[in-house]
Amino acid sequence: MLAPGSTIGILGGGQLGRMLALAAARLGFKCHIYAPEPDSPAFDVVRFATCADYTDAVALENFADEVDVVTYEFENVPAETASLLSAHAPVLPDPKVLEITQDRLAEKNFITRLGIATAAYADVTSEADLAAALSRIGLPAVLKTRRFGYDGKGQAMLREASAAAAAFRELGGNPCILEAFVPFEREVSVIAARNADGQIECFDVTENEHRDHILKVSRAPAEIPESLASEARAIARAIAEAFGYVGVMAVEMFVVPAPGGPTLAVNEIAPRVHNSGHWTLDGCAVSQFEQHVRAIAGWPLAPARRHGRATMTNLIGDEVESHGQWLARPGATVHLYGKTAARPGRKMGHVTVIEPEKP
Repeated sequence: MLAPGSTIGILGGGQLGRMLALAAARLGFKCHIYAPEPDSPAFDVVRFATCADYTDAVALENFADEVDVVTYEFENVPAETASLLSAHAPVLPDPKVLEITQDRLAEKNFITRLGIATAAYADVTSEADLAAALSRIGLPAVLKTRRFGYDGKGQAMLREASAAAAAFRELGGNPCILEAFVPFEREVSVIAARNADGQIECFDVTENEHRDHILKVSRAPAEIPESLASEARAIARAIAEAFGYVGVMAVEMFVVPAPGGPTLAVNEIAPRVHNSGHWTLDGCAVSQFEQHVRAIAGWPLAPARRHGRATMTNLIGDEVESHGQWLARPGATVHLYGKTAARPGRKMGHVTVIEPEKP
């Protein structure tokens, strides 16, 4: 168990790293941010920072020698980076989790082996593979690169077989996965935390609305039957247990209509704090960020009790300029990330509104 005053190393200097550092400071920890971008917003809230590439072995060793545990705010940490750091300090969640979740095919195989439903899928490494996969899975389908995709990047919707080969080439001919399109009625996620003692706490199931492939609004609790919400939490728990996970993770799922009632299919796993859990900063007795810090520090997790009905709205691109309209709204809390340039599609902040529970 880490004592207050210990130093937590965080790979990545974006808004997630910033909010992790703020949560750690509240518990008496120091943080050291490691990121290659000199304008990283997380640098603004910590005393210790290293601006260096993730392949800089000397900088990484110096960083690891100055911290008591290492964690990360994004899942595309190079495998060699995690391996090098783990020789000097504990890295949590375990880098083996990164190996699986960085590869969509490995992730889908992992989920399927647990007996958890996903969209039908196939490995695609060539145009011939793609043609065979389409004949088995059918259309519409989604072609995704196996690595480095997020917010709609690295994927293409296929509605006609004649467009498949061109889509594969547009994705660089990189190894891909073809997934059947899921006719879902809504998208939900579960933010789950697990510590090394095996204690697991799940936040309420969150309903997510995307615009242009970017999360725009999250609402908690999701408008789904309690039986389905219980199943969603059970799925997240099973995945966390199978990983032997330490930290916070998000499990994104589709709610799929079916004759006997809606069912769930897992879409993706994010082995980190997640945008759909930002509402917990203001809507719960403990936030996802504090829960992550507690887990990697070896502390007990807190009950994830919700204060009321929560709605989180992302401020994307120049929407951040309208943040002032939220400041006087009752129940609203504004979070700005300190980013310098409001580019289209860039998450610049978010607003959470907490309202009383419905009678």
